[in-house]
Amino acid sequence: MIAVVGHPDLTTLTLALLEEELRTRLAGLAQAGRAGLVRAGQGLPVAFGRAARAAGLALVTVLPAMQGVLAPLREADRKAAGELLLLSQQVRLLEYEPGLGSSCVSADEDLLRGCTRVLAVWDGSPSTFRDATAHLVAFARGLGLDVEVLWPAGADRVNTAGESV
Repeated sequence: MIAVVGHPDLTTLTLALLEEELRTRLAGLAQAGRAGLVRAGQGLPVAFGRAARAAGLALVTVLPAMQGVLAPLREADRKAAGELLLLSQQVRLLEYEPGLGSSCVSADEDLLRGCTRVLAVWDGSPSTFRDATAHLVAFARGLGLDVEVLWPAGADRVNTAGESV
């Protein structure tokens, strides 16, 4: 299983660059019979899902559950989750609270434990209260997973005011 982790605040241009790069990288892995794993959400998960589908890679989407029942997603993630469900060959429920950052990080750690490879969209910055990418890269490496860091030329992030950083 191949997972993707990365910054939640990537610009639209960066997501387009990544979708193309991910498609190219995933094409070879699709031929090897692998599958991609993504936790439902907007931004990078959708770019990964589209790239996986275009590359012929099976996609597994993880949705939040609470006590075994599908949990409501944040409004911003609902449309993205719908697209991911259409792209997926399989859907899994995982116990976590989608509105709680620490719960989402724990969910990502659970997902990484079941993977052999991680594609990390990461600019090398440290983790913050809004972004646990550095933590997840270190966590995956600590598990001995194959981690490939992607940060294409021209990639950028958006700050809280909606401007490129």
